[in-house]
Order: sequence, then structure tokens, then C-alpha cells
Amino acid sequence: MITVVVPTVGRPSLRATLAALGPDVPVIVVDDRPAGHDGPPLVTSAHVPANVRVVTSGGRGPAAARNAGWRAAATPWIAFLDDDVVPAPGWYEALLKDLAELPPEAAGSQGRIEVPLPDGRRPTDAERNTAGLAGALWITADIAYRRAALERVGGFDERFPRAYREDADLALRLTNRGHTLAWGERVTVHPVRDDGFWASVRFQRGNADDALMRRLHGPGWREAIGGARGRLRRHAATTALGLAAAGLGLAALLTRRRAEQRRAAFRLTPLRADGRRAASPLTARRSLAWPAVVAGAGWAAMTAEFAWARIAPGPRTPGEVLRMAVTSVLIPPVAVAHRLRGEWKVRR
Repeated sequence: MITVVVPTVGRPSLRATLAALGPDVPVIVVDDRPAGHDGPPLVTSAHVPANVRVVTSGGRGPAAARNAGWRAAATPWIAFLDDDVVPAPGWYEALLKDLAELPPEAAGSQGRIEVPLPDGRRPTDAERNTAGLAGALWITADIAYRRAALERVGGFDERFPRAYREDADLALRLTNRGHTLAWGERVTVHPVRDDGFWASVRFQRGNADDALMRRLHGPGWREAIGGARGRLRRHAATTALGLAAAGLGLAALLTRRRAEQRRAAFRLTPLRADGRRAASPLTARRSLAWPAVVAGAGWAAMTAEFAWARIAPGPRTPGEVLRMAVTSVLIPPVAVAHRLRGEWKVRR
């Protein structure tokens, strides 16, 4: 009745996912590593049940990997799991119950995600981002779809190259056709992992996918998926102020150098008929310097506000404060650059 599809690029967490499913659940693991990779096999008989089948998708991204997985299955229901989650004990039995209770118009059922956070301290910025999955709609960390519904809309849109927005896009296309999606009672645990110092900067690539969502579903797409408005507009303002400060500052510096070169000649400038000298060349420098200072102050204020918004709810350890301070400087221009790249791509 059900096949579980798990796309992966070979993360070690895959073993825990498969072990939690047990030996009686039909599973298709989709190896989405690029063709010709020299990595080890994803699964071996030493750590996975015998009922796991592996198919490949050639490194084309999670949307293409999930499509390869459900098309390789023959069951009327496809349950998608990410390779970094751990289904709770009794998950498969709870999934069967969730699906049995669905009305005919329901195209899918979403599991309940639990994110264990550390005790004794406030969560870091990365941990809070992961915790947000607990209330997110239609995420493929744990969601089951009717195969017929997937066939009707063509599955996941492979123009989404990352594990971002491809799940929401599919859900919107299904609901726009009159289907419903339901919450189930089964539980899946999503552990928090450390993706490194620069993870929050790398994640800004998703802004390009937001451009595709807007192109496909209109300006109201974010509200349709229950998402909150992001900070892109403030990031754009921060970036504009930073560029203005840099540009005006450079212009003021160049003007100052030219003025210094003309200083000697200026001292020899003869008096005008009214007994005064011409205006000092330094006047122009001052007129450019002050706007640069104002723009720089605005950039600093907006950057500080963004950094503090990330630091304040966290543990405020030296390492976390340093990470937030450094990445808060980089995130606004990187986010804007990726969004512009995405807008350019969807209009080509």
C-alpha cells in the first residue's frame, strides 16, 4: 500500500532514518550524488534492512530525486522522508491509520515534526531555524501523497534545485486543483545538526527559489503556504545603504586627493574683483563626505538591529555572538544578490 522514498546525498544520518523504519517497510533510497562520484555505497547489508532498494537520480536535486523515487514505486501511496529525520516508534502503523482516515479529496497527509532542543540553555540561531519545521506546512521531512495525485500534477517541479520550496510548490498545485492536505498523528523527530559557521549565509540561496515561487504562484504565495514575510526588503535597504556609503566614501576620497593636488595652485589663485578667492576645492569633498557618513550610519544601525534580533533570543556565548555578528554583515547583500539572480533566471 505504501512505499517510503528517501532522497539522499549520502549523509551519515541516513542510517538512523532507515534503522528507525525497520525491516518490514518498503523503502526506496534515491542516491542523488552526481554520476561518476567516488563515494562509498549508500547502503550495505551491514546496516540496512533487506527491503531497501536504491535508485539513482544523477545529482539533479531533491525534487528530481523524489520524482525518481515515486516513479520507481508501484504502491498507491508514497511517503517521503528526509534523510536526516528519525521516525518515532510505531511510525508506520500510525501512518497507515492516518491514511485510512483521509477523505477521498485529500491528496496527502503530513506528519508531525518534533525538534529536540537542548536543555539548560536557550537555542542558537541555527537550532531555532530547525525548530521552525515543527509548525511548517507541507514539508517533505514527513509527508505522504497519493500516487494518483502526483501523476496528475507531474510530481515535484525540478526547476527547484535545492531542498527548498519544492515541497510548498507541489502542495499549492494540488490545492489549486481542489485537493486537500491533512495533518496526521504520526510523529517524526528532526534532530538539530551543526551545518557550520557559514550555514546561514549559504541558506540565502533559497531567495532565488522565492523568485520562482512568485513567478509561478503570484505575489500571495507566501501567505498561501502560511509563511511569514521575510526580511528581504530590509536586507535590500541595508545593502543599498552600504553601497551608498561605500560609493560616496570612495568619491569623497578621490575628491580629497584631487583637492590636495590642487592646493598649491589654489593658494596662488589671484583675487577676484570683489577681493575674494574662488571657493575651496575642499568644499566638494565635504559635501560628499557627509552623505557617506549618514549612509554608513544607517547601514551600521540596520546591521546591528539584524544581528541583535538573532543574538538576543540565543545563548549569547562568545562563539554564537561572533557567528551572528559576522554573518549578519554578509547575509543582506548575499540574500539580495541571490534574489536578483533568481528574478533574472525566471524571466529569461
